[in-house]
Amino acid sequence: MKHVELGRTGEKVSQIGLGCMLMGTTTDEATSVAVLDRFTEAGGTFLDTANCYAWWSRPDSDGGESESLLGRWLAAGKQRDRVFLATKATALPLNADEARLADGSADWDRVRFDGAGAKTLHTSIDDSLRRLGTDHVDLYYVHVDDRATPLEETLEALADIVRAGKARYIGWSNVRTWRLERVRGLCERHGWPAPVALQQQHSYLRPRTGLDAAGVVDTDQLDYLRAHDDLALVAYSPILRGIYDDEAKRRGHWMMERYAGPDAEARLAALAEVAAEVRATPNQVVLAWLLHQTSPRTVPLVGPRTLEQYEAALPALSVTLSADQLARLDTAGV
Repeated sequence: MKHVELGRTGEKVSQIGLGCMLMGTTTDEATSVAVLDRFTEAGGTFLDTANCYAWWSRPDSDGGESESLLGRWLAAGKQRDRVFLATKATALPLNADEARLADGSADWDRVRFDGAGAKTLHTSIDDSLRRLGTDHVDLYYVHVDDRATPLEETLEALADIVRAGKARYIGWSNVRTWRLERVRGLCERHGWPAPVALQQQHSYLRPRTGLDAAGVVDTDQLDYLRAHDDLALVAYSPILRGIYDDEAKRRGHWMMERYAGPDAEARLAALAEVAAEVRATPNQVVLAWLLHQTSPRTVPLVGPRTLEQYEAALPALSVTLSADQLARLDTAGV
């Protein structure tokens, strides 16, 4: 697995990150360990988790299962100095029980997050470090942008966390471009550490016109990232829950609501054509296409639920796309 620079930090991370969201809840410990072992054996270093993963997956979850599992794995294999470890705060629910539906899933409209206040951030980082069994994380994200807390309070707390050596870099997620620009301006004015990574939902399909979703990269945000190459784009849900490989699944999947339309149909047709040419699955070609992106530099996260899903994603590393194929993929759509 190749490694790429994260923004302009000089830090090299694996070109694909491993999303550990389901580990310890939906994905059992043995399977999680097998995926982690295979990922690092293949040269993977970038591990992504959060202090809320995955509270919505079962009624007895407290949100710390993924970090705790990673802590046990790190302790067992003494891998800490070989991985780039990212975690997040600000999206732990204050009302998990009342926000759960009968089937145990979350009613996201009712969730109240703990937010990005200074006290919350300091408590959250200490709790995460305890579960992870380490004295620092490499990247610490604001998971859900918190407009109820003054940015100055959040950024000063993050600066204190970096100064204390508990995090090396900071990042932001699920945020609109104007807010990101305000964050960067305050950091420059006060000498606080600025975000080096932006984690958003990003894939080959383009969001439909008029979509109102702070966590999805739109045209304006792509333009902003191209103009600011000190920010790496970390793409979550890059294969949109695997819908590229399954037309029937696409027709009934809520994820397609963000993309459905003539543009998506044209891009899916181009994707199918190229996938047949390179003898790969559409999911693999999407990952390969993202790995070819240099403006902005993109690090896709794969978050397998099973070992089979992990093994299905890894061949994307060896998919070679010609200049003509990349051009056809890039220009498809209206």
